[in-house]
Amino acid sequence: MFNIKDIGLYYKKTKEKVKDFLLSDNCKESLIFLFFFIISFGFWLLQTLKNDYEADFHIPVRLKNVPDNVVLTSGPPAQLAVRLKDKGTVLVNYMFANKFYPVNIDFNAYKGHNGHARIAGKELTDPINGQLKSSTQLVSIMPDTLEFIYTEGKGKKLPVRLHGSLSTDPLHYITDTIFTPDSVMVYAPPQIGDTLEWASTEFTQFTNLSDTAEKEVNLRPIKGVKYVPELVRMKLPTDIITEKTVEVPLKGAGFPPDKILRTFPAKVTVTFQIGLNRFRDVVPEDFIIEIPYNELLNDTTDRYKVKMKSYPPGISHLRIAPEEIDYLIEQTHDH
Repeated sequence: MFNIKDIGLYYKKTKEKVKDFLLSDNCKESLIFLFFFIISFGFWLLQTLKNDYEADFHIPVRLKNVPDNVVLTSGPPAQLAVRLKDKGTVLVNYMFANKFYPVNIDFNAYKGHNGHARIAGKELTDPINGQLKSSTQLVSIMPDTLEFIYTEGKGKKLPVRLHGSLSTDPLHYITDTIFTPDSVMVYAPPQIGDTLEWASTEFTQFTNLSDTAEKEVNLRPIKGVKYVPELVRMKLPTDIITEKTVEVPLKGAGFPPDKILRTFPAKVTVTFQIGLNRFRDVVPEDFIIEIPYNELLNDTTDRYKVKMKSYPPGISHLRIAPEEIDYLIEQTHDH
């Protein structure tokens, strides 16, 4: 193993070798050659860059002042390809130092009655030249014609729905899916907008959740449809799964006045899974089990399979015990 003295000795020897190399004749000759090579290259580069050249650049395009009720079915290109001519030094400066600002196109200045707007490239020369040096020549603009197609669709409010896959670990479950906002304005041509019933999110996946999750999600794009806003916040509250058991009485339904139902047992046990936060809120009265008279008339076994008529939302894995009960229909003495 190395100790401190070994490391210090190794460092000292290495330092002496580097020093001897730097003071050697070979090193001096190499450094002199490298120095003059760099100087020569610099002079050659400066001389070369004094000549005129042409080079291609890209300038962003922005369509501004688009009303909320306008849907762009085909927008202008995101950028223009321009060819510039100038001395090499100027073009290099554009490449590395200058950042071109977007060329802004005012929607209101070009909108037409047929929903199809065209802009000749030469109309954009002024905002482009305004960013160039006086010596620079604008050789060409591509595309030479810009266009955008739009429709003034009538907006309607639609609820937001999740498009995705959600799962939790075995001890939790998702109690709700909350969107903020829970609905958005949708603008589209009538032939598209009339078919929409909700706004779906882009496919979103959560797996093995054990705690409340929040995420901003985009709405799933549809050609010819514009959402306002295009981004919503999704919240997925979770709760711990627990089990609860209650006793629920059995009730007859649709019995004539002169008949009564007796069941054995009179109550059944209902077991279910529910979130810990709602454990105390769910009571036996929230469950209704009815035995219809007309079903018993067609029964020949004197046993009835219990069916749950209604139960509170948010519970799962509901089980009834016993599943079948004995019953007796008695004639009352008053009739």
